[in-house]
Amino acid sequence: MKCGKCGVFACYTGDINKAPDFCPMKTKGDVIDKALKKYDEFYEIASNSASVEADGYLKWSRVEETVEFAKRCGFKRIGIAFCIGLRKEVRTLIDVFERNGVEVFSVVCKTGSISKDDIGFKKINPNRFEVMCNPIAQAMLLNEANTDLNIIFGLCVGHDSLFIMHSKAPVTCLIAKDRVLAHNPIGAIYCSHHYFRRIFGNK
Repeated sequence: MKCGKCGVFACYTGDINKAPDFCPMKTKGDVIDKALKKYDEFYEIASNSASVEADGYLKWSRVEETVEFAKRCGFKRIGIAFCIGLRKEVRTLIDVFERNGVEVFSVVCKTGSISKDDIGFKKINPNRFEVMCNPIAQAMLLNEANTDLNIIFGLCVGHDSLFIMHSKAPVTCLIAKDRVLAHNPIGAIYCSHHYFRRIFGNK
């Protein structure tokens, strides 16, 4: 599967006959058929996602889309797994949801206050006390709260993966952490001519 290198994107135009030989619509049609049947099970989420895309296209911010998606799905209990570095920003997000009639449960990444020394994790500064990020506990605590939807709010690379793996509720990402680019990771792609040596491994 090499969709990222396709120059045709027949899937987008609907002209399937023009799809290249490596297209999964040609090589893995059985998988696509199985996937289509799964939408019966997840119809509400898929349908509401499509309606938010259609109604808010080029009009709503990601925050507005997330609020509207939650409302259309009837989600009343929202979980937020946030980075301590965004503790000020998360208060604004909580206020937004609460003003829209949603109950919010938020868990900071440092919950548990477990030292990196106790678990053998590398520290940013070896000469000071550092608490590990605890995405598994964040997920488990939100599971205990029976949240309907969980939001990732600036978790580290890998920590977001662990959170998703352990969350019982559906997960959406509102902020992808990037400390260098103001949490706008695609900036490195847009400016690849500048970051070329770094992002392509030539340091």
